[in-house]
Amino acid sequence: MSEFAEILAAPGVREVCELRGSIGFMAYHGGNLEWLTDVIAERAAERSDASLYAVVQPDGMRQHLASTRVRPAESPALATFLDHVDIVITIHGFGRRGLFSSLLLGGQNRPFAEHVGDRLRSHLPSYDVRTDLDSIPKKLRGLHDANPVNLPTQQGVQIELPPRVRGSSPMWWDWESPDLTPHTEWLINALAEAATTWRP
Repeated sequence: MSEFAEILAAPGVREVCELRGSIGFMAYHGGNLEWLTDVIAERAAERSDASLYAVVQPDGMRQHLASTRVRPAESPALATFLDHVDIVITIHGFGRRGLFSSLLLGGQNRPFAEHVGDRLRSHLPSYDVRTDLDSIPKKLRGLHDANPVNLPTQQGVQIELPPRVRGSSPMWWDWESPDLTPHTEWLINALAEAATTWRP
């Protein structure tokens, strides 16, 4: 059994596939692994009538798998999702010194990355939204042909989100509301707007 299949079969792991529009959101490092990425993808998909694929790990599990090893041949749900959509926005979380306010937009569809980046800059002006691949660390560019973000017919954009915009940095230590932080809500609105206004 492959590592991806093992993760999907692990106790408490949820695999989510919701087919709606031809634009899709993905978050296959969701749940306890890359915190809130699945929630962000789910809510952006709902607000834009887009499709959704997510893998949600339960509390106590943090099993990371390289994107190139997340393969549709090992998941009928992922294969169905990728056959249904034309283009995707994949949501990841990361944290690197010097990039705690940076949103990194990789993936092979560069016009779409610029489109999404414009919406993010409009809604999150205090963040550094990077669409220039040379300014993104190589391992975070999402350019490999086997990366799921590049498997749909029009490929897509991979977005790496720092803890601050996901509401998990020290900036939000006194946030006591059950709702998402304002920055996370603005992020979701920007992603939904990007999905609904894209014209290839």
